[in-house]
Amino acid sequence: MKKSKELCDLKSCLMCRACLKEWLPVLGERRINYKVKKGEVIFREGEPVKGIYFVYNGNLKIHKKWGSDKELIIRFAKSGSIFGHRGLGSRLVYPVSATALESCTVCFVDMEFFNATLKLNNEFAYTLMMFFADELQESERKMRNLAHMPVKGRVAQALISLQEKFGVTAEGFINIELSRQDLASYAGATYETVFRVLNEMVQDSLIQLLGKSILIADYSRLESLTRQVVVPAD
Repeated sequence: MKKSKELCDLKSCLMCRACLKEWLPVLGERRINYKVKKGEVIFREGEPVKGIYFVYNGNLKIHKKWGSDKELIIRFAKSGSIFGHRGLGSRLVYPVSATALESCTVCFVDMEFFNATLKLNNEFAYTLMMFFADELQESERKMRNLAHMPVKGRVAQALISLQEKFGVTAEGFINIELSRQDLASYAGATYETVFRVLNEMVQDSLIQLLGKSILIADYSRLESLTRQVVVPAD
């Protein structure tokens, strides 16, 4: 990563929005902005935590190893999002990796300053606590889906979640372009399976495809797939 001449506006990210106005000049002095290229890894799973990051613009994926040669995408981070926070705790080691999906600008604050910000900004501490609670519920839901939801349902849920997070373009397509491999890693499936499921969804008029872009054509029927469960064998 290279330091960016483009500095964040001190009002877009989760920390800036929740901090005291009097604290923003200090934040402006301590934060560092970096320019990240598409495909560049910002930090890797197992590395020591040096600080916390926020996305100023662009989209990233947060992922971890899944077996010897696969990855599972935990979440996506868009403009304003915090990331690197999963490394907080007594060990201060990142349990996940972060990779840019496109050219991005990110904001970094070191751990000493981040901890000071938490102690002096009660609203930020509360906002972060509620964010952690929502993330925990989402992680539990995703683990339950991996265990009990058929692959087609997981792909449907992945598409719905992406649309809820990123919205749609003027043409109605989900406002993020993902490779089929990244979509598979997000749904917890293989590339081959996701490729087949997407083709089946196109044939059933549930979605439309245009290159990497995906449009949900029948939200109700697609959402109904997420209510199916795997029946355990006797």
